[in-house]
Amino acid sequence: MKFRSERDALAEALNTAARAVSARASNPVLSGLMITCEGNQLTVIGTDLDLSIRVDLEVIGVADGSAVVPARLSSDIVRALEPGAVTFDAKDDQVEISASKSSLELRCFPTVEFPAVAQAAAPSTTIEAAVIADALRQVNRAASKDDARPILTAVLFTKQDEHVRLVATDSYRLALRDLPEVTASLPDDLLVPERALKEIARVSATLPEGASVGISVTDAEVGFTVGNATITTRKLEGSYPDYRQLIPDTYPNSLHAGKETLLAALRRVKLMTADQTTPVKLQLRPGGVDLSVVAPERGEAKESVDGDFVGEETTIAFNPAYLIEGIEAIAGDEVIIETTDGSRPATVRSSLSRDFQYLLMPVRVS
Repeated sequence: MKFRSERDALAEALNTAARAVSARASNPVLSGLMITCEGNQLTVIGTDLDLSIRVDLEVIGVADGSAVVPARLSSDIVRALEPGAVTFDAKDDQVEISASKSSLELRCFPTVEFPAVAQAAAPSTTIEAAVIADALRQVNRAASKDDARPILTAVLFTKQDEHVRLVATDSYRLALRDLPEVTASLPDDLLVPERALKEIARVSATLPEGASVGISVTDAEVGFTVGNATITTRKLEGSYPDYRQLIPDTYPNSLHAGKETLLAALRRVKLMTADQTTPVKLQLRPGGVDLSVVAPERGEAKESVDGDFVGEETTIAFNPAYLIEGIEAIAGDEVIIETTDGSRPATVRSSLSRDFQYLLMPVRVS
């Protein structure tokens, strides 16, 4: 196999595919990328058997063939080369990567040991890339990182009034994003691992305006076509928690405040927290909200933020990191925090719409 490619395009292809490769792969060949050249078409594939990323790239093909190269090392090498043309020349069990006055040789893995990665089915649904990138940016943060609860490490794609809704929860918070402009031909409940969606959000955000993301679903897998990349992941099976019962129809208390002003105050008082167990207390009152953190081993912090409050004065406490993440996720310059009382979930949302809602469980404090 031999081909030439422009450095930046090749570096991006290698880096994107390498994001499917696990640093703790049990089989050494899974730490590599399968690179195949046919004519002027280059295909780069990385996989950990659960997640696969395939990138197609136009190159100048010299000789057809395949090689499995170390994923991280080959990506780092190409990115470090001088700008311009890069040549890959694979022979036997090694590949030479050269550009300008640089030349490096890498040992390859046997191509016969690399697992077969099936081509994704044709997309049945398309969503505007900017829309899904923004929705995933908002929702992914609430998915659990605890593999002991695999269902909660997924984002639920479901239907709401024939439109698409995305839901994620780690049982302490819940993020919900409605896509009223998207009518999709998807299963009623589709569980997609957040790890795959993080890559889809990253690549989608780089696509030009007007680009779309294609979604295909089979019995075992779901595939996303994102620009010149195809990201395939296994579906998770199981029953997702009934999140709808957590969302009140109305709230008696509502605080309307400036997003950046509130965020800045929260970040300052959070500096006093020693760990994730130290809560921030919010005293909601006419004219705004008083924030306070008490950490016996460090001290205490207090802030007041102006805002419009409707309802009965209420004191409620939250994990400050979770509250900050929820406020960061909303669109617009103003945030609304809605509460029932200090023991029930509160909702954080934008003043612009209810398409995105972030529910947060309070922390009990004395």
